[in-house]
Amino acid sequence: CSNVATIQGGFLLYMCESDGKLFLNEAFSVIMEEILHKGTDSKEKVCEWKDPDQLRALLDLDLREHGESHEQLLQRVQDVARYSVKTCHPRFFNQLFAGVDYHALTGRLLTETLNTSQYTYEVAPVFVLMEEEVLRKLRSLVGWSEGDGIFCPGGSMSNMYAMNIARYWAFPQVKTQGLWATPRMAIFTSQQSHYSMKKAAAFLGIGTDNIFIVQADESGSMIPEDLEAKIMQAKSKDAVPFFVNATAGTTVQGAFDPLNHIADISERNGMWMHIDAAWGGSVLFSKKHKHLVSGIERANSVTWNPHKMLLTGLQCSVILFRDTTNLLMHCHSANATYLFQQDKFYDTSLDTGDKSIQCGRKVDCLKLWLMWKAIGTHGLSERVDKAFALARYLVEEMEKRENFKLVCKGHFVNVCFWFIPPSLRGKENSPDYQERLSKVAPVIKERMMKRGTMMVGYQPMDGHVNFFRMVVVSPQLTTKDMDFFLDEIEKLGKDL
Repeated sequence: CSNVATIQGGFLLYMCESDGKLFLNEAFSVIMEEILHKGTDSKEKVCEWKDPDQLRALLDLDLREHGESHEQLLQRVQDVARYSVKTCHPRFFNQLFAGVDYHALTGRLLTETLNTSQYTYEVAPVFVLMEEEVLRKLRSLVGWSEGDGIFCPGGSMSNMYAMNIARYWAFPQVKTQGLWATPRMAIFTSQQSHYSMKKAAAFLGIGTDNIFIVQADESGSMIPEDLEAKIMQAKSKDAVPFFVNATAGTTVQGAFDPLNHIADISERNGMWMHIDAAWGGSVLFSKKHKHLVSGIERANSVTWNPHKMLLTGLQCSVILFRDTTNLLMHCHSANATYLFQQDKFYDTSLDTGDKSIQCGRKVDCLKLWLMWKAIGTHGLSERVDKAFALARYLVEEMEKRENFKLVCKGHFVNVCFWFIPPSLRGKENSPDYQERLSKVAPVIKERMMKRGTMMVGYQPMDGHVNFFRMVVVSPQLTTKDMDFFLDEIEKLGKDL
């Protein structure tokens, strides 16, 4: 009987594997058709909007005791594809990522299929060497011939790494003795910087009250004179300035802080200078536009997200260090002997996992490496330059239309503007003008989502009522898409 049971069990396992492979093949066909064919067609919808209760009912999210049939599962795949936002669509302008690169996507599929963890050479030999090379190349673009770095799960985590390493650099006793062994610490960042600075300060126990917010000018760039004033203020409160965060490409306005000036101030005050270039770091590929990050090589650390402007796909973020003393390893290592044995038969310096605060770590280098191999540095440079050219075209066309008003003229690919409906034109001095203008963007956003024609974000900021933030990233875009965008905004908002 046991032999029969064993044979039956083996047969069922074989059938299960066979069915699984068939399902994968057929599901992949759905993915190709619904997402990569229809999802990149400008004639199709960016999203099929449903209210939450409707969507729950359509998806049948309940998990049950017994499995579903092959046909039901394929329908699940179809439904997920149908009702998800197509971020690869040419008219998805909502975030700082968009579009699709097929070489990078191939790298993502290969990564998922191989399913390994990037912590030791023995389980990820290809990817340990690949990550090393990609990081070396990115550091060289920053201007460093030596240094360190690691891929992190997103820009927020990369920024947190920078702050943690900076604290260890300033107060190495913190690793073993904790915050009891440190003075009150002061962090400096612009009012336009990413909110991950606040999260990092809270998570690391430094405290958000110890972040000194530096004023920004109208374009969104940090004002160096106010940085100096805030450092003096921190010192007067017996706080030790140890970390300044400069931003290269702010989230909303796409502003670049004056890096050389900030570096001068950091050096005079003995502070660690970090640059959050998650968004703007990719200008380093462009000979025309890399002047925007002049002075980046003077930083101690740089965050950079290739999943944004370079289109590697989520997620792909690095934290790069100028340091050559192995600070990253010293700060984070826990020396787990079941992973990082020192008597292995190969060079154990290739076991980079102890540099990370994670144990298991996803492979994020392959998609960038394969894309870079495919189109080269020149191709990535062209991608960046095209985004700038289209953003400039959009601004020029916008200035020709009386219903559009720029928040400010930016230097990057963020275009921030108000749409002024005919009913509000010429009424800027009316007492309720700002209140009425603030309601325009939310209504237009609702209409475009329900029509499915495109997606673009809006927000209030620093006394400005709701305005749109258009982001030009995808290499699929043309001037016709820019014209469509302006026409569609006018069509959706002309009656407001």
